[in-house]
Amino acid sequence: MLIAYDRDAAGDRAAEALAERLQAAGMDCYRIRFPHGLDANDYARQSASPHDSLGALIRSAEWLGKGKAVAMIAPPEAAKGEPVSEPTPSSCADAAPLAAPLAASVLPPPPIAGPTVTADGDDLHLTLGDRHYRVRGLDEKAPPGAFKVNLLARCGEGFHADSLDLYSARQRSAFAEAAALELNVSAEVLRRDLGRLLLALEAVQDERRATLKAASSKDAATGDGRNLPPPLTEAEREAARSFLQSPDLLARITEDLARCGLVGEPVNGLVGYLACLSRKLPAPLAVLVQSASAAGKSALQDACLAFVPEGERVKYSAVTGQSLFYVGETDLRHKVLAIAESEGALQAAYALKLLQSEGELTIASTAKDPQTGQLATRTYRVQGPVMLLLTTTAAEPDEELLNRCLVLAVNESRDQTKAIHAAQRQRRTLEGLLAGQEREAILTLHRNAQRLLEPIPIVNPHAQRLTFVDGATRTRRDHEKYLTLIDAIALLHQHQRPRKTLQRDGPPRGPDTAAPLQYLEVTLEDIETANRLAHEVLGRTLDELPPQTRRLLRLIQQWVHDEMHRQSIPRRAFRFRRRELREAVGWGDTQLKIHLARLVDLEYLLLHRAPGQSF
Repeated sequence: MLIAYDRDAAGDRAAEALAERLQAAGMDCYRIRFPHGLDANDYARQSASPHDSLGALIRSAEWLGKGKAVAMIAPPEAAKGEPVSEPTPSSCADAAPLAAPLAASVLPPPPIAGPTVTADGDDLHLTLGDRHYRVRGLDEKAPPGAFKVNLLARCGEGFHADSLDLYSARQRSAFAEAAALELNVSAEVLRRDLGRLLLALEAVQDERRATLKAASSKDAATGDGRNLPPPLTEAEREAARSFLQSPDLLARITEDLARCGLVGEPVNGLVGYLACLSRKLPAPLAVLVQSASAAGKSALQDACLAFVPEGERVKYSAVTGQSLFYVGETDLRHKVLAIAESEGALQAAYALKLLQSEGELTIASTAKDPQTGQLATRTYRVQGPVMLLLTTTAAEPDEELLNRCLVLAVNESRDQTKAIHAAQRQRRTLEGLLAGQEREAILTLHRNAQRLLEPIPIVNPHAQRLTFVDGATRTRRDHEKYLTLIDAIALLHQHQRPRKTLQRDGPPRGPDTAAPLQYLEVTLEDIETANRLAHEVLGRTLDELPPQTRRLLRLIQQWVHDEMHRQSIPRRAFRFRRRELREAVGWGDTQLKIHLARLVDLEYLLLHRAPGQSF
């Protein structure tokens, strides 16, 4: 708006008052400065070329707002660069010199500048004149066809609040009509405010969407941008490399597991450590820790997880049936997925089986298309592979999940209980306090060491000479576990072995075949270590009895042998009740019921009872 009032005191006051009202309505105002005492008519009559003289004054109009002046509309000839005649000094002696810098530019009209948006947490605030607007609920993930917000308009003591879709002209008009009554402001002014408000919020939403897109692209490139530890320093790299080059590396791992609180489980601890490390292999291992309640299965799981770097492990207390299908596409790739109790994953057992055997999950789900509003099928995909680490107290876990896992049975002997009690007491001493402080340094060293290990291919030159039991179909999976255990041991020792390179001949057959192939070779020491561990672990999975049932059978056999000699009776004549066995082995009655029933079903024990009696 150009204000061309007379150049006198009354005209200046009137121009300032008018500009204040117009700017409150969202209009930009300029003051055309005529020579003192003249109005537009007088100035034009005194000019040799009124058209050009008035155009020059219009282009030099004074900005009446605050801040930087907004560009004005230029006449067509000025935009083309044509010269403009200026009034002569004789015709307007006291006119301002036209050679002075112009406040308004000779440019095409720019778009009206939007209001300034300020953020306060999740709220957005905008001020237009004496009217203030607060916006809540702006969703950068909303579909393009909707712009629903909660809007509060305030002017003086009056206010009006409502939820509306700013893309709906009907809702904007209804809001303006209702707010006009509350704020005592013209509905036309409020409608204009809503238009400017919409443009400003669109700019904020576009900026937020761009930020989200950039963050998503970064996460996709790095696998997952959350919980990533800082880069290793040179000193940390050197310490981790020195640890990985230790000649007694496996012994040091077993020792560090014990120093970090794992009591009396050297084989289980080392197997769990290697299984977690297998997450870097194409087909990782899965581990199921099975024991009675309070036997220490969670302690074994936590001990293994503590050595895994942040960002490479995910732990849940429970998982619903469909939840794993909707995690990020790469959120589980080459990571350890730990679930506190397998009972907490019963609904997700199907997804866990697929994730372990096929290395990925896919699901087709129906959702509304944000563009058309019609129902459409959307495919969700979760990439693996993933290493599973589960625990259970069930005597008979899901058989299909069981044959996909290495089963680790916790030591439940009396001697183990004594050792745990001693360790718990030791933690309360001064030596225990110092050991607790040392624990964090040990864990940091192992996490840094695992970060240095690269997922390099493993080649077993002795594979054709290996043998494995083949008496049952489930050994097809157990044999793969055995080979993966060997690969994990070789991967752990990659900083102690030379990498071999295969130069490929002929044209490349794909993007991964153009460069030379680097790989590590398995040694006989790796196979020897795997055989020792597999004898303890895989031997249990091939047994028709669960580990704790097998242990009870051995206790019964030893007790029966002792009682036969004490009573001087033959084995077939010996009889016992469950109460006698409970007192002899020190097990709980519930445990004995479960395991004795299994031994009777498999005819390891013969049941002799009178009608109506149990064991």
